[in-house]
Amino acid sequence: MKKIAVTGASGFVGGVLCHTLIKHGHSVRPLVRRTSDLSGLPSPSTGENFELAYGDVTDYRSLLDAFFGCDVIFHAAAVVEPWLPDPSSFFSVNVGGLKNVVQAAKETKTIEKVIYTSSMVALGSTDGYVADESQVHHEKYFYTEYERSKVAADNVASQAAAEGLPIVTLYPGVVYGPGKLTTGNALAKMLRSSTCSSHA
Repeated sequence: MKKIAVTGASGFVGGVLCHTLIKHGHSVRPLVRRTSDLSGLPSPSTGENFELAYGDVTDYRSLLDAFFGCDVIFHAAAVVEPWLPDPSSFFSVNVGGLKNVVQAAKETKTIEKVIYTSSMVALGSTDGYVADESQVHHEKYFYTEYERSKVAADNVASQAAAEGLPIVTLYPGVVYGPGKLTTGNALAKMLRSSTCSSHA
């Protein structure tokens, strides 16, 4: 059994991840904000294998507290929006947040591995061919500030790996499934509204 910290736990991916990790016998410490919607998380009555940590990836001290005594970090926290009037939050959370996670992981001497959730958009366009995780974004143009921030965050992850941090980067595509509807689960929203309107 591992003790695992999960950032972005109140999101769709983070919530499903927490349920899955507990199901497989791990002890889970989700990092959530005081204002987070916790409806997608396991019940606090789950027992001693589930312990909420309050904080934010932009708050370094809260990361140190959340990671204390953990073996593994799943970093799934991100601002995932097609557009924002102020794009700075893409960079403060997606890039700055990862920098904080990396530094806190280094300072927390028990961390064996960091699993970072990037995005397929960080790999760039494919011009029709099927890409894999070895593709590198050319950084000539970006469709969104979200894409730009995820490419910058990937560079942070690559640098951390080069410095010896055991970090693995994941590149999910479109995420959907049963459960809580969030921006990260946008396809499910569209399917649900399409199904409802077709039966109206």
